[in-house]
Amino acid sequence: METSSFVSATVLLLLVTDPLGNIPLFIGLLKQVDPARRRRIIIREVFFAFLILLFFAFFGQRFLDVMHLTDTSLSIAGGVILFIIALKMVFPHSEGSFGHAVHGEPFLVPLAIPFIAGPSAIATVLLMVSREPHRMPEWIGALTIAMLVSAVVLGFAEKIADFLGEKVTMAFERLMGLILTAIAIEMLLAGITKFVHQLQSGRGL
Repeated sequence: METSSFVSATVLLLLVTDPLGNIPLFIGLLKQVDPARRRRIIIREVFFAFLILLFFAFFGQRFLDVMHLTDTSLSIAGGVILFIIALKMVFPHSEGSFGHAVHGEPFLVPLAIPFIAGPSAIATVLLMVSREPHRMPEWIGALTIAMLVSAVVLGFAEKIADFLGEKVTMAFERLMGLILTAIAIEMLLAGITKFVHQLQSGRGL
C-alpha cells in the first residue's frame, strides 16, 4: 500500500464529504429532533452514505461501462463538480449549499444524500476506482476512515460549533474550499490533457 496515495485519497474524501462544513447544516436540520435521538440519526445517515459510496466503489465501473463513459470524461466531469462544490464552500450561501428545508426527522435525504454522499463524493470514488481498480482495499480503507471522521465530527457538531465559533468554522470551511478548488483544477487539467493526447493519437493513426 502506498502511504502517500492512501493519505491523499483519505484527505480528498474528507474534503468532498466536508464534515466540518456540514456542521451548521446538520445542526439546523436536527433542531426539531429530540436531542436524545440526534446522534443515532447522525450515525444512521453516515452509515447510509457509506453504503451508497461503497456501492459505487464496487459497481461504479460496470455503470460506466453500460453508459459507455470513459475515465477521461469522468475526470473532467468530476473536476467540474468539485470546482462548483469548492466555490460554494468559499462563497457559502445563507441557506446552505443546497438550500433544503426539511420538517420532522430527516431520513436519507438530505443528510446522507447529498450532504455527505453528494455528486462530488460519488464522482471521486468512481474516479479512484476506475483509474486503479487493483487498489480497491486502499480506496475502501480511505473511505472508511473518512466516514468515521464524519461520524465523529457530526456527532459532536454542536460542541464543535460552540467551541470554534461561527467565524472560525466559516474561515476553516473557506480554507478547505480553496484546497478543494486546487484539487478540482488538477483533476480537470488531467482529464483535458488525456483527452488532447487521445486526439493526437487518433490523428497519428
